Amino acid sequence: MVILTLNCGSSSAKYQVYDWEAKDILAVGIVEKVTLGGSFISHKVKGREEITIEHDCPTLTDAVDLIIKTLTDPKIGVISDMDVIKAVGHRVLHGGDKFTKSVIVNGAAMAAFNEVKDLGPLHNPANIMGIEAAQKVLPNVPHCAVMDTAWHQTMPPESFLYAVPYEWYEKYSVRRYGFHGTSFLYTAKRAAVLLGKDPYDTNLIICHLGNGASVNAVKNGCSFDTSMGITPLEGLVMGTRSGDADLAMPFYVMRKTGMSAAEMENALNKKSGLLGITGKYADRRDIQKAKLDGDKRALLAQDMEAHRVKKYIGAYQAVLGRVDALVFTAGVGEFAAFMREKILEGLEGIGIEYDTPANKIACTRNTESVISKAGSKIPVYIIPTDEELVMTEDAYALMAGTYDVHTKFTYSFQKKDYVNKGRAEGLAEELKKKPELAKYIARPR
Repeated sequence: MVILTLNCGSSSAKYQVYDWEAKDILAVGIVEKVTLGGSFISHKVKGREEITIEHDCPTLTDAVDLIIKTLTDPKIGVISDMDVIKAVGHRVLHGGDKFTKSVIVNGAAMAAFNEVKDLGPLHNPANIMGIEAAQKVLPNVPHCAVMDTAWHQTMPPESFLYAVPYEWYEKYSVRRYGFHGTSFLYTAKRAAVLLGKDPYDTNLIICHLGNGASVNAVKNGCSFDTSMGITPLEGLVMGTRSGDADLAMPFYVMRKTGMSAAEMENALNKKSGLLGITGKYADRRDIQKAKLDGDKRALLAQDMEAHRVKKYIGAYQAVLGRVDALVFTAGVGEFAAFMREKILEGLEGIGIEYDTPANKIACTRNTESVISKAGSKIPVYIIPTDEELVMTEDAYALMAGTYDVHTKFTYSFQKKDYVNKGRAEGLAEELKKKPELAKYIARPR
């Protein structure tokens, strides 16, 4: 049985093909520059070199069709025909407060996604179009929606409400929703395994650091507070998003410049953050290189980003009381040792002591790592996220009728002996080149 997962954006469609019986990934890939012209697919099959094929995709339907044709191609594909695919899992950014768990897509679900799409204007329309496109290409299999916001529906009112007129919440659903929920679910469950604790007796601070970034306070195994808000704009300094700012600031700038509301929204989402500070770069690798070349604004951008993350770590420690572990995940969290170092420096006073050699070496997606000193009161883990696996397992369980909200459902990766086959194979090869990494592999207690 094969399960396909799709993550459709406004100009891209990312996919993974998973063999449920073998518990292994068959292929991954992405179609880029959809609707923009010059589109292409990057396709990687297990055990083969990645290939790139140019193919015009003026719509998301064309992109999904290209994915299916690539997967079933006799030479470069991995499945014989579309009948092998038994379910499709879709990422949906914003489910509002209507969903506490993943669902099979039906008319009511699509109506709900459309109802809240104004809360996620940069993502939800593309997510909806991606589902519709996939339903056209694969009309006879169940399509399942996995919402980024569902994980955070356990937050209490003191966490999710804003101190604005209460009727805004009642009439317009103005509240904190939070995002990156699928990533937080995976890393929270894996952290509990590493700690040897019941997941519902585990308190964590998880830093999902990528181009988009957020921090999650997990109390007794459930989301208790998070840095992103009604949209993904609030919280940390991100690649192109401002994160936290004085709410009066946009109005001041609009009066000074004559900018429209749409122009301001675009500036805060796409021209701010690290790009806004450096004036050139949104990618941390470019910023690090520029900093080493003496670019003072690149250094400032790094300092601002680290400062904001530190503030949230301290705040969430106060909110949680007891913290069992600090976790880094996502692209920057997993690979940018220089950013982790900046964030962790000076946290000894709150019980977090990092190991410099461990932090420098542990930059891999092939294993979970521990980068704290042996005597650190709070251990620090790097847990490579696996949102696609959560989507796959949710889709299978929904199809099989065994799925439920995460507090009543057990994932395969919650087992102490869980092994990701692809990552295990990658780790074996990586250890040949970097044997010192073995010292910092995190193992269940």
